Amino acid sequence: MKLLILLIGMVLIFEGLPYVAAPESMQAWLKKISEMAPGQLRVMGLIAMASGLLLCWIIQG
Repeated sequence: MKLLILLIGMVLIFEGLPYVAAPESMQAWLKKISEMAPGQLRVMGLIAMASGLLLCWIIQG
């Protein structure tokens, strides 16, 4: 459980970093994402999930 909480904390740190480093760029990027088709967002999400799963699998193996 301690590892899970640690991982969630690390994800939050990495998620917040771009907003602190370049808030104006993040606003522009989020505006572009909001204009994308749902299908494109779904594919991007699947690719991100598959990449994360592959990374975890490689590290654990």
